[in-house]
Amino acid sequence: MERIKIDRSKCIGCLGCVTACIVSHDSFDAKNRVVIDTKHAYAPIFCRHCDEPECVYTCMTGAMSKDRKTGFVNYNKEHCASCYMCIMGCPYGVLKSDDKTHKEIMKCDMCQHREDGPICIEKCPMQAITLEEVI
Repeated sequence: MERIKIDRSKCIGCLGCVTACIVSHDSFDAKNRVVIDTKHAYAPIFCRHCDEPECVYTCMTGAMSKDRKTGFVNYNKEHCASCYMCIMGCPYGVLKSDDKTHKEIMKCDMCQHREDGPICIEKCPMQAITLEEVI
């Protein structure tokens, strides 16, 4: 299984990963984001696709699910009740509602719609975002 790995020391806060995400998903909002941490450093935030995801366990409708084959935590907006239990359950503060309608949960989907994988990796000029094989 592969996961996104972030080297915060390389991030310059250019928001290339965020912009690429918006364009790739033809969306008004990104499924990732870049914040400034307590040390005033840029901190890209992506879904960690946890082994034991609290967002899946707290989701009452089954909109969040764990694919054991790929290791990805998937979101099905058709089943979402917009209760935000997944947002409250995420211990990393990764999930958020979309900025426009507040009805969709924004979380990294590893660009499963692309053959070349996550576009944020491809578009990061500093190579701060990479894929890491997880056993």
